[in-house]
Amino acid sequence: QVQLVESGGGLVQPGGSLRLSCAASGSIFRANAMGWYRQAPGKERESVAWMLSGDKTGYTDSVKGRFTISRDNGKNTVYLQMNSLKPEDTAAYYCRVTLEGSDYWGQGTQVTVSS
Repeated sequence: QVQLVESGGGLVQPGGSLRLSCAASGSIFRANAMGWYRQAPGKERESVAWMLSGDKTGYTDSVKGRFTISRDNGKNTVYLQMNSLKPEDTAAYYCRVTLEGSDYWGQGTQVTVSS
């Protein structure tokens, strides 16, 4: 059983940056996949960024070139660096880790981009 805790959300002006963290209670070294999702009010949850075995990364088109997913195995933490934020990036952000066939989700952290 792995517990995930996100942090780093908040209110930021358009063009600003935030770094989200997802701390795992156990080792994520052998995770098959890790990812960040977001859900805006009235919308479905969408995949934003992912990292597969071998540290292969991918991003949804709307965040390419602005967001970067990374991990620190020593700290059992997954990060999402978000730059050049836009109002449409406003959402609750969740991390997900797939480990040994099971999916684990964090509780989410709110990101609000507004002037």
